[in-house]
Amino acid sequence: MNWLQEKFSKNPNRIALIYNFKYYTYLDLERKIKWFNNFLDSNRIVPGDSVLLISNFSFNAVALLLSLADRGNIVAPAELNNAVDIKKIAQESYADHIIQFNNEKPVIISLKCKNKHTLIERLRKNNKAGLILFSSGTTGEPKVMLHDFTELIESYRNEKIKNINSLIILGFDHIGGIDSLFRLLSICATITLAKQRNPFYICELIEKHKVDVLPASPTFLNLLIISEAYKQYNLSSLKIIGFGAEPMPEALLSKIRQNFPSVQIQQKFGTTETNAIKIFNKTGDEQYFKINDDNVDYKIVNNELWLKSKNNIMGYLNIDTQLFHDGFINTGDLVDLREDGFIKILGRKKDVINVGGEKVLPTEVENVLMEFPGIIDCKVYGIPNLITGNIVGADIVLKDGTTYSIKSEIRNFCKSRLPNYKVPVKFIIVDLIQLSNRQKKIRNKN
Repeated sequence: MNWLQEKFSKNPNRIALIYNFKYYTYLDLERKIKWFNNFLDSNRIVPGDSVLLISNFSFNAVALLLSLADRGNIVAPAELNNAVDIKKIAQESYADHIIQFNNEKPVIISLKCKNKHTLIERLRKNNKAGLILFSSGTTGEPKVMLHDFTELIESYRNEKIKNINSLIILGFDHIGGIDSLFRLLSICATITLAKQRNPFYICELIEKHKVDVLPASPTFLNLLIISEAYKQYNLSSLKIIGFGAEPMPEALLSKIRQNFPSVQIQQKFGTTETNAIKIFNKTGDEQYFKINDDNVDYKIVNNELWLKSKNNIMGYLNIDTQLFHDGFINTGDLVDLREDGFIKILGRKKDVINVGGEKVLPTEVENVLMEFPGIIDCKVYGIPNLITGNIVGADIVLKDGTTYSIKSEIRNFCKSRLPNYKVPVKFIIVDLIQLSNRQKKIRNKN
């Protein structure tokens, strides 16, 4: 990471991070990294040790992450929330130490894991840093993945200095958040960190700090539109809205274009297994993209996207499975490939609902529901059925003032646009759609 620190040293007065309405320069960040180096030494955390770092994005968390990566530690960032089972993720990440912050002061619990995974031992033998990430687990048990952190950071080396200010909304433990962090640090940009993912708070940050770039999931962007928070703040500084992490409904994309006519809309793409991938969007239809990355090869098998990347994970730590097939990883994303080579993500294969042998993509049904005038949000899922295996169910959020007797109209609306087996049999009116801590829809229905 010497090259990254050299960039920091050459740009000491540039604003590196904005956190909790405080400004930190690249010189401040350098000094904090050195402080953490001394702190880790004094607490006998040596290179090669595995560290479970429990924190949300903050100035101190970023500096500590950089210190651990530079020293050659294996680090597992984990956002603190009610769903976190610290003991379990410490075991799954083979943690020697747990570090948390108490009023911004680091607190260490030392465990000293005796039996290491062979992949971790490989990194330690080669004096390389590791990054452990947990999948979102919205439909099952999260996978625990190991990246060669040293090589991952090296992939940003040739990025050129740019004057931009970008928010980071995706989590400290999300590949999108990690990619955004290092991509922005490598260009010595300004990074505005969000303590909350509330649309009003995000809009306040954009107005106050004149943010240029807003990267977010479609689910968050829908919350932004529903809340109308963007109408209460001056967001004229925004130049780019990036979306990723899940498919973008066409109806939502239209609303974003309508309410942000001067802002460029860009799709971003990547997976936890491969990191973010460079793409370019189709002009006028940002749902379609082409992969434009010299480090990535791809193929499509049975409508599923397979990727081979120099930044592929080393493997899973909690699953014994054959991950690579001739170097390719199956992303599990179902895609539509156009004749001109552009790709559209349709949804996850694991989310497909089997209705009497017919396949239903939840996103396809959600796209139709979102076109109905009285619906502002929805989630489609499978409900077990003795006859057909599954039927289609939908949670729907109605506009204020919409009558609850509207279900028959919604069903008829769906029938006019979808085959019968795709039409939801059961509608449940809810106040909010259940989301994961990563602002994505939880598909499994209990």
